[in-house]
Amino acid sequence: MTEFILNLIAWGGYVGIFILMTLENVFPPIPSEVIMGLGGMAVARGDMDMTPLLIVATLGTTFGNMFWYAVGRWIGIARLKPFVERYGRWLTLTWDEVEQLNRFFNRHGLWVVFFFRFLPTFRTMISLPAGMAKMGMPRFLLATFVGSAIWNAVLAYAGLLLGSRFEELQVYVGPVAVVTTAAVVVVWAYRVVTWKRRVG
Repeated sequence: MTEFILNLIAWGGYVGIFILMTLENVFPPIPSEVIMGLGGMAVARGDMDMTPLLIVATLGTTFGNMFWYAVGRWIGIARLKPFVERYGRWLTLTWDEVEQLNRFFNRHGLWVVFFFRFLPTFRTMISLPAGMAKMGMPRFLLATFVGSAIWNAVLAYAGLLLGSRFEELQVYVGPVAVVTTAAVVVVWAYRVVTWKRRVG
């Protein structure tokens, strides 16, 4: 994966960064940590400048997230009801809870989207419920762009500071991603085991 990223950056420069960041948000297994870390290293070598790097990367992130937002808008909340009623245990949700979450998202969606931009994997997946809740496009784009710009800057400057010692970035980013993901899995497993369908 790293070799693919390096080749695309070498081939396309800033355009390569835009393409990679767009793909990363459509297909989450492509890691933004590696893309932006390598971008920061390119700045350290003098092959790129930080400002255009951050601009094209954040535009790519925002553009990629619009895909899942559009999917969510197309699905909508109403289409979920039969699915939730059938697979509620595995989703660990009742329909009442889905409606409560939708109301919460309508009130606080901007901040939810903003803060989720700093969480591995979930920063992409949050675009789906944002679309399903029909969050206003301007608010969605604002929260996505600002949150993504901050996260991309952190990763790019980490790459700049580490220079050729890019593997050290994974020493810090890797464990955080693993712990975050593991915590979500544990909470989900607990809810599956203790889940009870509400009657009435």
